[in-house]
Amino acid sequence: MISTVVLKFGGSSVADNIKLNVVAEKIISMKKEAKNIVVVVSAQGKTTDKLLKEAQELSAIPDERELDVLISTGEQITSAKLSILLNRMGYKAVSLTGWQAGIRTNDVHKSAKIEEIYTNRITKELEKGKIVIVAGFQGIDKNGEITTLGRGGSDTTAVALQAGLEADKCYIFSDVDGIYSSDPNMITVAKRLDEISFDEMQEVADAGAKVLHNRCIQLGKKFDLKITAKSTFTDEGGTVVRKKIENSEVKSIVKNDNLMKIKITGELKKEDTIKIYKKLLQKNVIVEDFERNDCKEIEFRILKSEQNKVQELLENEYPKLDISQSNVTKLAIVGYGITQDNKILKKVIKVLENDNVEITDISLNQSKIEILSDEIENETVEKLHKELI
Repeated sequence: MISTVVLKFGGSSVADNIKLNVVAEKIISMKKEAKNIVVVVSAQGKTTDKLLKEAQELSAIPDERELDVLISTGEQITSAKLSILLNRMGYKAVSLTGWQAGIRTNDVHKSAKIEEIYTNRITKELEKGKIVIVAGFQGIDKNGEITTLGRGGSDTTAVALQAGLEADKCYIFSDVDGIYSSDPNMITVAKRLDEISFDEMQEVADAGAKVLHNRCIQLGKKFDLKITAKSTFTDEGGTVVRKKIENSEVKSIVKNDNLMKIKITGELKKEDTIKIYKKLLQKNVIVEDFERNDCKEIEFRILKSEQNKVQELLENEYPKLDISQSNVTKLAIVGYGITQDNKILKKVIKVLENDNVEITDISLNQSKIEILSDEIENETVEKLHKELI
């Protein structure tokens, strides 16, 4: 029997009371494998989306401090309900909020980073023989303010607790039986991967795939942890994320349509460019490829979800500048060492040209080929998948 295991259950796994019972049975079955069990849970189903929508009905750009207070409640509801259920089933359990669990973060609302974890409370509860259920996605900063870790942040909570508790294993449970070579909801030929390296998984997450939270991968790599992605609803399958895998093959193809290109034109001094970039950072806007093309034009990419925030900032601060917005699609072909073989890039370009995809930019690194275009259809991604994987 191993000492400690961390289990994380996503929103689809805990969506209603029936599924909570399935999760409870999964936890109980794990008692045969581990002495201590720490469970991290997400909000039920679409709870976070519902809360965000309701907040935006009150304000187009809600105060971020208040937004964190609001959306952190979803995970607290799940953890309390699961604890109630386990106690009724005869297994001692206790629910803890992120701050009760000792998760300390920086003071960046909506995308805070974990700085320290004080595991004393969790350890005391485990010593009492309890199953500890932690509300994921949240923590507390040095000023005592509630913070959230960004969408998908419960994954990071789980892996951070794995590191802090020196747990033997961490399982990330969802309604999918592992990590796939592409989104199986869009690509019919997508294949489940038995394993993937931290570097490859980082590229997949950064490209926009909603598989594992990008910072949980960073933590896993830093502390050399073992992370397994599995399905809540079957014991079959699973994907192990581990250290570098020395083979040059395409592991994943990710299409991200959730991006927008912003173009600013007008009389712009060099210091104006720096000021705009700093103001975007101060607003916690994730900016990709910020470029000053000449003295009259700046271009950069943002998430579509940040559109209102960026538009308000630019219109208030720079009313004389012209601001245009357009959709952009980012395609990432991921696999360690794939750029060492020009054949892969040639195949990619050939498929895109045959489908009349206009490539606006290409960038390469050791693990990724990244292509930008105004639009890429799912059928094109399917053709790439058949050609490369």
